[in-house]
Amino acid sequence: MTGDLKRRRALGLAATALAAPLVVRPAAAQTTWPAKPVRFVVPFPPGQAADIFARLMAEKLTDVWKQQVIVENKAGGSGIPATEYAKNAPPDGYTLMVVSSGTFGVNPSLFPDLPYRPLVDFLPISNIFLVPLVIVAHPSFPANTLPELIELARKDPGKYSYASAGPGTSQHLSMELFKLKAGIDVVHVPYKGSGPAMADLLGGHVKLMMDSTAAALGAISDGRIKALALTTARRAAPPLDKIPPIAETLPGFDAAGWSGLAAPARTPLEIVAKVNRDLQALLNEPEIIRQIEQKAAMPAPGSPIQFAEFIKKEIDTWGEVVRATGTKPGT
Repeated sequence: MTGDLKRRRALGLAATALAAPLVVRPAAAQTTWPAKPVRFVVPFPPGQAADIFARLMAEKLTDVWKQQVIVENKAGGSGIPATEYAKNAPPDGYTLMVVSSGTFGVNPSLFPDLPYRPLVDFLPISNIFLVPLVIVAHPSFPANTLPELIELARKDPGKYSYASAGPGTSQHLSMELFKLKAGIDVVHVPYKGSGPAMADLLGGHVKLMMDSTAAALGAISDGRIKALALTTARRAAPPLDKIPPIAETLPGFDAAGWSGLAAPARTPLEIVAKVNRDLQALLNEPEIIRQIEQKAAMPAPGSPIQFAEFIKKEIDTWGEVVRATGTKPGT
C-alpha cells in the first residue's frame, strides 16, 4: 500500500469513527465524565504558544467540568516522546494530547520511524488556534514588500539568505514552501532556536527571517525590523492587520503554526464530542477570542471531522516540502 493510500485510509478510519452514532457504545462509556482530574499533555516547555493556550483552555474547562484540568509538560525530542506517551495512555478521556503543526503535521514526513500515526493512534477533537508566521527583514534590506523580495531573489538567485529557528521547524519549512511557490532561491541559514536567529537579524548579520508573529511582534512594532508578509491565507486581527498575507501575491498560499487537542484512539466518542462542544463554546467567547488575538494568534474552532481533514492536508503539504527540499532532522 502506498504512503498516500495509507494516509487516505487512516483519514477514512478517523472520519468514520468520529461520524459514528454516539449511542452505539459500551455501557461503561455512558457514565458521567469527567469524574476525576483530566490531563493535557503538552510536548513543549512552559511559555510557548501551545502551552499558553493549553493553560488558558485548562483553566476555563476546570470551571466548566468541575474537575481540575492539569497541564503536563513533556518537552523534547521533537514532541515524539510526549506524543507516544499520550498514545499509550488509557483511552478513557482522562489523558488528552495537545497536538501541533510539528508533531502531527511535519513529523510524519520528517521521521521515517515515527512511533505514532496521527490519524490512526489518535482521535482529533478540535483545533484551538492558528499562529501566522511572518517574513521579516532588517531595515537595511532593499525590499520593502513581498513582490520586491521575489523580484530581487529572481534577479540574483542564491545571493540572499534567511535565518530560521532550525531545520524541520515550521519557520524553516514555511519559508521553503514560499520559495517553492515563488520559484526563488534564497539560502537557508539554520540557527538553534528562534532567539539566536532573531538576535542576528536585529544585529544585521542576516537580513531575512521567517518567524512566528508572537515572537516578532515587539521588534516589528518598534521598527527594529520590517514585516513583509504573513503566511496565513487571510489577514490577522490588529495589530497585524496591516501586514499583507503571502496569498495576496501568491494565491492559495496558506501556512501557519497551530495547536489543537486529540485523544488516544478508542476513547469513547461521546467524550470526544463533549470535549469538542465545550471547546467550541470557549473559542467563541469574545473574551477568549480577545486573549488569543492579543498573542498574535487566531482562534480556530471546528468539528472533529474538520480537524481530521485539516491534519490530513497538513501531512500532505509538509510531506511535499520535506521531499522537495530533502530536509532531515537536524540537517
